[in-house]
Amino acid sequence: MKSTFLTVLLFTSFISCSQEKIPDASWQLKTAVLAAPEGQREGAKVYGYDSNGNIVVLREGTNQYVCLADNPENEGFQTAAYHKDLDDFMTRGRELRNQGKGFQEVFDTRENEVKSGKLKMPDRTTLFIFSGDVNPQTKEIENQKVRYVVYIPYATAESTGLPDGPKAPGHPWIMDPGTHRAHIMITPQAAVKEK
Repeated sequence: MKSTFLTVLLFTSFISCSQEKIPDASWQLKTAVLAAPEGQREGAKVYGYDSNGNIVVLREGTNQYVCLADNPENEGFQTAAYHKDLDDFMTRGRELRNQGKGFQEVFDTRENEVKSGKLKMPDRTTLFIFSGDVNPQTKEIENQKVRYVVYIPYATAESTGLPDGPKAPGHPWIMDPGTHRAHIMITPQAAVKEK
């Protein structure tokens, strides 16, 4: 009897901790849209996480943006917003990761599917990655930063005139050149600390 009680107590604690880790839908929605440009937040489609950690649609969209809430399984806070034309590509990546595939396998699979025409990849489209620190008391996002990505499949340093690696904070460069996932990356400059 004592061991049964202990087992139930441990299981209940595990479930409770798991559910506490996933924020409620309203907070997910509120923070997910921070990645989108300010005038586009209200009409953006929003994906978030249910109590089991599965990706679900929190809100259907009426404009060209799709937002993704912070993944509670990852360390730190990060949301994303991207053009709706990129949704199939992003969804496919999530499907493959859910099947247990690692980065290179996901990359190679999508590369082959884009080349074969099975997976649609827009000629050019945008992605915004929003990050910061969650204030434990207020739950507001502090130290906010945005990283900008412009996908231009199969572009190279030569075809764009951009360097193939970061040269200085805030300057554009091309990542994954010559592949389906070629994109211009613009990382934020480090915040200037007051003296």
